[in-house]
Amino acid sequence: MSLVFAAIAPHGTLAVPDAPGAEVPGSATTQAAMEELGHRFDRAHPDATIVLTPHNVHVDGHFAVVLAGTIAGSLADWDAPSVVLECPVDLLLAAEVVVALHDAQIPVVGASFGANDPAAATAPMDWGTLIPLWFMGGRAEPQVPAVVVSPARDRPFDDHVRAGAALAAAAAASGRRVALIASADHGHAHDPEGPYGFDPAAAEFDQRVVELVGEDRLGELLQLEPAFVERAKADSLWQMLMPHGALADGDWRSELLSYEAPTYFGMLCAAYTR
Repeated sequence: MSLVFAAIAPHGTLAVPDAPGAEVPGSATTQAAMEELGHRFDRAHPDATIVLTPHNVHVDGHFAVVLAGTIAGSLADWDAPSVVLECPVDLLLAAEVVVALHDAQIPVVGASFGANDPAAATAPMDWGTLIPLWFMGGRAEPQVPAVVVSPARDRPFDDHVRAGAALAAAAAASGRRVALIASADHGHAHDPEGPYGFDPAAAEFDQRVVELVGEDRLGELLQLEPAFVERAKADSLWQMLMPHGALADGDWRSELLSYEAPTYFGMLCAAYTR
Protein backbone atom coordinates (compact mmCIF):
# COMPACT_ATOMS: atom_id res chain seq x y z
CA MET A 1 0.00 0.00 0.00
CA SER A 2 1.03 3.63 -0.35
CA LEU A 3 -0.57 6.98 -1.11
CA VAL A 4 -4.16 6.52 -2.29
CA PHE A 5 -5.40 10.12 -2.14
CA ALA A 6 -3.89 13.61 -2.25
CA ALA A 7 -5.32 17.09 -2.11
CA ILE A 8 -4.56 20.77 -1.69
CA ALA A 9 -7.16 22.24 0.65
CA PRO A 10 -7.63 25.63 2.31
CA HIS A 11 -7.71 26.25 6.04
CA GLY A 12 -9.53 29.58 6.16
CA THR A 13 -12.58 29.44 8.42
CA LEU A 14 -14.69 30.53 5.43
CA ALA A 15 -14.36 26.96 4.16
CA VAL A 16 -16.45 25.67 7.09
CA PRO A 17 -20.18 26.38 6.69
CA ASP A 18 -20.63 25.95 10.47
CA ALA A 19 -18.31 28.89 11.22
CA PRO A 20 -19.82 32.36 11.76
CA GLY A 21 -19.23 34.64 8.80
CA ALA A 22 -18.79 31.74 6.38
CA GLU A 23 -21.66 33.09 4.28
CA VAL A 24 -19.31 35.72 2.78
CA PRO A 25 -20.15 36.01 -0.95
CA GLY A 26 -17.77 33.84 -2.90
CA SER A 27 -17.13 31.26 -0.18
CA ALA A 28 -19.91 28.85 -1.20
CA THR A 29 -17.88 27.47 -4.11
CA THR A 30 -15.00 26.67 -1.76
CA GLN A 31 -17.35 25.01 0.71
CA ALA A 32 -18.84 22.85 -2.05
CA ALA A 33 -15.36 21.89 -3.25
CA MET A 34 -14.36 20.89 0.28
CA GLU A 35 -17.43 18.66 0.46
CA GLU A 36 -16.37 17.11 -2.85
CA LEU A 37 -12.87 16.49 -1.49
CA GLY A 38 -14.50 14.76 1.45
CA HIS A 39 -16.47 12.46 -0.85
CA ARG A 40 -13.34 11.57 -2.81
CA PHE A 41 -11.42 10.99 0.40
CA ASP A 42 -14.11 8.57 1.59
CA ARG A 43 -14.04 6.68 -1.70
CA ALA A 44 -10.26 6.22 -1.38
CA HIS A 45 -10.70 4.48 2.01
CA PRO A 46 -7.42 5.66 3.57
CA ASP A 47 -6.19 4.11 6.81
CA ALA A 48 -4.34 7.28 7.84
CA THR A 49 -3.98 10.91 6.76
CA ILE A 50 -0.80 12.99 6.63
CA VAL A 51 -1.64 16.69 6.98
CA LEU A 52 0.96 19.29 6.02
CA THR A 53 0.17 22.42 8.01
CA PRO A 54 1.98 25.75 8.38
CA HIS A 55 0.29 26.55 11.69
CA ASN A 56 1.44 23.83 14.07
CA VAL A 57 4.74 23.66 15.95
CA HIS A 58 7.58 25.68 14.38
CA VAL A 59 11.19 24.56 14.91
CA ASP A 60 14.02 26.63 13.46
CA GLY A 61 15.75 24.82 10.62
CA HIS A 62 13.72 21.63 11.00
CA PHE A 63 10.59 19.92 9.80
CA ALA A 64 8.40 18.79 12.71
CA VAL A 65 6.12 15.79 13.24
CA VAL A 66 3.60 15.54 16.08
CA LEU A 67 4.26 12.48 18.26
CA ALA A 68 1.24 12.61 20.56
CA GLY A 69 -1.50 10.02 20.69
CA THR A 70 -4.26 12.56 20.14
CA ILE A 71 -4.71 16.01 18.62
CA ALA A 72 -7.56 18.27 19.68
CA GLY A 73 -8.68 21.81 18.93
CA SER A 74 -11.49 24.17 18.02
CA LEU A 75 -12.23 27.34 16.07
CA ALA A 76 -13.22 29.21 19.23
CA ASP A 77 -10.69 31.94 18.46
CA TRP A 78 -12.78 32.69 15.35
CA ASP A 79 -16.07 32.79 17.28
CA ALA A 80 -16.92 29.24 16.28
CA PRO A 81 -16.79 27.31 19.60
CA SER A 82 -19.06 24.61 18.18
CA VAL A 83 -16.44 23.64 15.60
CA VAL A 84 -14.50 21.26 17.83
CA LEU A 85 -12.49 18.24 16.78
CA GLU A 86 -10.43 15.56 18.48
CA CYS A 87 -8.64 12.98 16.38
CA PRO A 88 -6.32 10.05 17.05
CA VAL A 89 -2.76 10.18 15.75
CA ASP A 90 -1.24 7.23 13.90
CA LEU A 91 1.82 7.13 16.16
CA LEU A 92 3.46 4.30 14.25
CA LEU A 93 3.21 6.09 10.91
CA ALA A 94 4.28 9.36 12.55
CA ALA A 95 7.43 7.69 13.86
CA GLU A 96 8.05 6.14 10.44
CA VAL A 97 7.76 9.60 8.87
CA VAL A 98 10.38 10.94 11.29
CA VAL A 99 12.73 8.07 10.42
CA ALA A 100 12.15 8.51 6.67
CA LEU A 101 12.94 12.23 6.83
CA HIS A 102 16.02 11.59 8.94
CA ASP A 103 17.24 8.87 6.57
CA ALA A 104 16.82 11.33 3.68
CA GLN A 105 19.14 13.68 5.60
CA ILE A 106 16.37 16.20 6.14
CA PRO A 107 16.46 17.95 9.53
CA VAL A 108 13.44 16.77 11.51
CA VAL A 109 12.21 16.64 15.09
CA GLY A 110 9.32 14.83 16.72
CA ALA A 111 7.25 16.99 19.05
CA SER A 112 4.72 16.10 21.72
CA PHE A 113 2.76 18.02 24.35
CA GLY A 114 1.59 17.47 27.91
CA ALA A 115 1.86 13.88 29.14
CA ASN A 116 5.31 12.32 28.98
CA ASP A 117 3.88 9.10 27.55
CA PRO A 118 3.25 9.87 23.85
CA ALA A 119 0.24 7.56 23.76
CA ALA A 120 -1.39 9.56 26.58
CA ALA A 121 -0.42 12.99 25.24
CA THR A 122 -2.86 15.35 23.52
CA ALA A 123 -1.26 17.97 21.28
CA PRO A 124 -3.06 21.16 20.16
CA MET A 125 -4.78 20.84 16.81
CA ASP A 126 -4.16 24.01 14.81
CA TRP A 127 -6.73 25.37 12.35
CA GLY A 128 -4.54 24.33 9.44
CA THR A 129 -5.11 20.74 10.55
CA LEU A 130 -8.64 20.99 11.90
CA ILE A 131 -10.31 22.49 8.85
CA PRO A 132 -9.11 19.88 6.31
CA LEU A 133 -9.84 17.06 8.79
CA TRP A 134 -13.32 18.49 9.37
CA PHE A 135 -14.12 17.36 5.84
CA MET A 136 -11.67 14.49 5.39
CA GLY A 137 -11.59 11.77 8.00
CA GLY A 138 -11.83 13.72 11.23
CA ARG A 139 -15.57 13.17 11.64
CA ALA A 140 -15.76 9.77 9.97
CA GLU A 141 -17.06 6.69 11.76
CA PRO A 142 -14.57 5.37 12.66
CA GLN A 143 -12.21 8.34 12.53
CA VAL A 144 -9.20 8.17 10.25
CA PRO A 145 -6.00 8.65 12.33
CA ALA A 146 -3.83 11.59 11.35
CA VAL A 147 -0.14 12.49 11.18
CA VAL A 148 0.65 16.20 11.46
CA VAL A 149 3.76 17.50 9.69
CA SER A 150 5.04 21.10 9.74
CA PRO A 151 7.20 22.39 6.87
CA ALA A 152 10.37 24.39 7.47
CA ARG A 153 10.14 27.76 5.76
CA ASP A 154 13.73 28.60 6.61
CA ARG A 155 14.94 25.54 4.68
CA PRO A 156 15.53 25.58 0.89
CA PHE A 157 12.58 24.94 -1.39
CA ASP A 158 14.22 21.75 -2.66
CA ASP A 159 14.29 20.32 0.87
CA HIS A 160 10.50 20.35 0.79
CA VAL A 161 10.43 18.39 -2.44
CA ARG A 162 12.79 15.81 -0.93
CA ALA A 163 10.68 15.76 2.23
CA GLY A 164 7.61 14.95 0.15
CA ALA A 165 9.45 12.04 -1.47
CA ALA A 166 10.38 10.78 2.00
CA LEU A 167 6.73 10.93 3.07
CA ALA A 168 5.74 8.86 0.05
CA ALA A 169 8.45 6.33 0.91
CA ALA A 170 7.18 6.11 4.48
CA ALA A 171 3.63 5.59 3.24
CA ALA A 172 4.76 2.87 0.84
CA ALA A 173 6.70 1.07 3.57
CA SER A 174 3.87 1.33 6.11
CA GLY A 175 1.61 -1.26 4.53
CA ARG A 176 -1.31 1.15 4.92
CA ARG A 177 -3.47 3.22 2.62
CA VAL A 178 -2.39 6.82 3.21
CA ALA A 179 -3.95 10.16 2.25
CA LEU A 180 -1.83 13.31 1.87
CA ILE A 181 -3.35 16.76 2.37
CA ALA A 182 -1.46 20.01 1.81
CA SER A 183 -3.27 22.54 3.98
CA ALA A 184 -2.70 25.80 2.16
CA ASP A 185 -4.11 29.28 1.84
CA HIS A 186 -2.42 31.46 -0.75
CA GLY A 187 -1.73 35.17 -1.12
CA HIS A 188 -2.82 37.12 1.97
CA ALA A 189 -2.44 40.65 0.58
CA HIS A 190 -5.54 40.93 -1.61
CA ASP A 191 -7.35 43.54 0.48
CA PRO A 192 -5.96 46.90 1.66
CA GLU A 193 -8.25 46.62 4.69
CA GLY A 194 -6.92 43.15 5.57
CA PRO A 195 -4.31 42.46 8.26
CA TYR A 196 -1.46 42.24 5.71
CA GLY A 197 -2.44 45.20 3.56
CA PHE A 198 -2.46 45.17 -0.23
CA ASP A 199 0.17 44.06 -2.69
CA PRO A 200 -0.55 43.13 -6.33
CA ALA A 201 1.84 40.22 -5.86
CA ALA A 202 -0.92 38.36 -4.00
CA ALA A 203 -3.18 38.15 -7.04
CA GLU A 204 -0.21 37.42 -9.29
CA PHE A 205 0.96 34.62 -7.02
CA ASP A 206 -2.51 33.10 -6.84
CA GLN A 207 -2.97 33.27 -10.60
CA ARG A 208 0.31 31.45 -11.03
CA VAL A 209 -0.68 28.78 -8.52
CA VAL A 210 -4.03 28.21 -10.21
CA GLU A 211 -2.23 27.76 -13.52
CA LEU A 212 0.41 25.38 -12.17
CA VAL A 213 -2.02 23.26 -10.16
CA GLY A 214 -4.50 23.04 -13.00
CA GLU A 215 -1.84 22.03 -15.51
CA ASP A 216 0.10 19.57 -13.31
CA ARG A 217 3.18 21.75 -13.21
CA LEU A 218 3.81 22.07 -9.48
CA GLY A 219 7.55 21.70 -10.07
CA GLU A 220 7.63 25.21 -11.50
CA LEU A 221 6.91 26.55 -8.02
CA LEU A 222 10.64 26.07 -7.46
CA GLN A 223 11.27 28.93 -9.86
CA LEU A 224 9.43 31.52 -7.76
CA GLU A 225 11.57 34.17 -6.13
CA PRO A 226 11.40 34.16 -2.31
CA ALA A 227 11.00 37.95 -2.29
CA PHE A 228 7.95 37.66 -4.56
CA VAL A 229 6.41 34.98 -2.32
CA GLU A 230 6.99 37.22 0.70
CA ARG A 231 5.34 40.21 -1.00
CA ALA A 232 2.31 38.06 -1.76
CA LYS A 233 2.17 36.98 1.90
CA ALA A 234 1.69 33.46 0.63
CA ASP A 235 0.94 30.68 3.09
CA SER A 236 1.12 27.73 0.73
CA LEU A 237 4.30 27.34 -1.29
CA TRP A 238 6.11 25.01 1.11
CA GLN A 239 3.15 22.67 1.62
CA MET A 240 2.60 22.43 -2.16
CA LEU A 241 6.23 21.56 -2.84
CA MET A 242 5.90 18.51 -0.59
CA PRO A 243 3.12 16.86 -2.67
CA HIS A 244 5.20 17.65 -5.74
CA GLY A 245 7.91 15.45 -4.27
CA ALA A 246 5.52 12.84 -2.94
CA LEU A 247 3.61 12.34 -6.21
CA ALA A 248 6.51 12.69 -8.64
CA ASP A 249 7.07 8.96 -9.12
CA GLY A 250 3.43 8.04 -9.63
CA ASP A 251 0.95 8.52 -12.43
CA TRP A 252 -0.99 11.26 -10.64
CA ARG A 253 -3.20 13.89 -12.23
CA SER A 254 -4.58 17.04 -10.66
CA GLU A 255 -8.09 18.41 -10.89
CA LEU A 256 -8.62 22.02 -9.89
CA LEU A 257 -11.99 22.12 -8.12
CA SER A 258 -12.16 25.76 -7.04
CA TYR A 259 -10.30 28.99 -6.44
CA GLU A 260 -11.68 32.09 -4.72
CA ALA A 261 -10.38 35.10 -2.83
CA PRO A 262 -13.56 36.34 -1.14
CA THR A 263 -11.64 38.33 1.47
CA TYR A 264 -7.95 39.15 1.92
CA PHE A 265 -6.58 35.68 1.12
CA GLY A 266 -6.93 33.11 -1.64
CA MET A 267 -8.39 29.62 -1.20
CA LEU A 268 -7.92 26.72 -3.62
CA CYS A 269 -9.19 23.14 -3.67
CA ALA A 270 -7.53 20.51 -5.85
CA ALA A 271 -7.71 16.73 -5.93
CA TYR A 272 -5.00 14.35 -7.15
CA THR A 273 -5.84 10.92 -8.47
CA ARG A 274 -3.84 8.18 -10.19
